[in-house]
Amino acid sequence: MAADINEKVERYERLLKEALEKADIGPIQGSHMRSVAEDFENMARSYYEDGTYFVESGDPVNALVCFSYGHAWLDAGAKLGVFDVDDEILFTI
Repeated sequence: MAADINEKVERYERLLKEALEKADIGPIQGSHMRSVAEDFENMARSYYEDGTYFVESGDPVNALVCFSYGHAWLDAGAKLGVFDVDDEILFTI
């Protein structure tokens, strides 16, 4: 049976939103790694906003791509250690 695109969009949007709330920037203010963390967070937030735009525009495929990419930025940041996270469901830690 084929996956339901709308269900996936809703699930990935919810996962990205929750991950954005839980990803706390770890490095100290003014450090290079703080800048990296802020860039990663900004990319994730931008993809979230783009994804919601595509949902509202009736384009679930591009919405799913955006939510997936946004989460990937946060997951990469968690793996790199620039986000303090403790949720093994939302992040690969």
